[in-house]
Amino acid sequence: MMVFMGTGSTGRACRASGHSDTLAAFKWELWGLMLSTARLSERLATRHAQASPEKRTKTMIKDIPGSAQLWFCLLLLWAPFSAQASEIPAWPLSTLRDIPLPGHSTRWDYVTFDPDSHQLFLAHLGDDTVVVFDTRELRVIATIPQVSQVHGVLYIPELHRLYASATGTDEVVAIDSVSHQIIARIPVGNHPDGLTYVPGEHELFVSDEHGGTDTVIDVLSNTRRATIPLQGQIGNSQYDSASGHVFVNLQTLGQLAEIDPRSHQVLARHPLPKAHGNHGLWVDSVHQLAFVACSDDNTLIVFDLENHRTIATFPVARDPDVLAYDSGLNWLYVAGESGEVSLFQIHGRTVTPLGTAWLGPNAHSVAVDSDTHRAWFPLWNKKGPSVLRITYPTTTSR
Repeated sequence: MMVFMGTGSTGRACRASGHSDTLAAFKWELWGLMLSTARLSERLATRHAQASPEKRTKTMIKDIPGSAQLWFCLLLLWAPFSAQASEIPAWPLSTLRDIPLPGHSTRWDYVTFDPDSHQLFLAHLGDDTVVVFDTRELRVIATIPQVSQVHGVLYIPELHRLYASATGTDEVVAIDSVSHQIIARIPVGNHPDGLTYVPGEHELFVSDEHGGTDTVIDVLSNTRRATIPLQGQIGNSQYDSASGHVFVNLQTLGQLAEIDPRSHQVLARHPLPKAHGNHGLWVDSVHQLAFVACSDDNTLIVFDLENHRTIATFPVARDPDVLAYDSGLNWLYVAGESGEVSLFQIHGRTVTPLGTAWLGPNAHSVAVDSDTHRAWFPLWNKKGPSVLRITYPTTTSR
């Protein structure tokens, strides 16, 4: 059964001021709670299939947990008076096709995209390979072996080079994007994961998740330049082009560290109140917002980088991991380990949830083409071969 999640009391459109339209807020509140209840009550569908409509409704209400009964009844009362308020928000993504992926049916991780060469690079963690996919011809064109337990992948256009974090050997692997050959291996810290690039300094920042550090690599010489102690477990790192700083999730401390890439000094440790497992990160440099995905409580935090405070929170896909942004549509994707994906519309500093839906098994990683608006999700199907699911917005042409 495909389940569409609501967005709950904090999932309405939020501005920095925290105000939103009352009717829309009530609609999202009711919708979110109804669908949360639907998840718990899915088993009732068979039990009451043969009952009369009146008896079925009464029995369903009886079986719903007490905390949700009031909201369920309010929804029944509200629906006749406002069709607009009770409309189910349409899920804005459609599946274009599924492309079989090579290798064993094992876990996939990060994805990165080169729009110029139309190459999509996929980390096949379970197979120790990086798979290269041509997004025009819709076919796999290369498989790069010997990247042990590959997690993060990041393409750097100015170098025509791909960097991949090999967690099995605690190193970062540099790969030529034309020949698909490995050109360097650089030792880093314990359990390297996410990657971000600082173009002005020609530096690659590597999140050493279990090492409590960020390793800095000089991409011109492919050598380690610095190791920055941060403490705790390290989530994703992201470069902010406006400030010229690197922001890093400290996922066991509930903090967002700010680093000067020139001095390699930690400038600040910004607290993220009520953050639990702040792992995923994406930075909107234009509007000075950081989007932080918390995997322990399924929450997206919107953090103001100018005033250093949280301005909004939203419930998202269960166990959120990777974030991606379509700059053409101003859509933010939040992909979850659960197979669910959340979508948000961003206008300036206004963030509006578009919904959450189950997209496919282990759909925790995503990359987006901001020109075609296609998104790619590698799916690990434990009962069959892996596939690359390609989606597109229902409001645009394929």
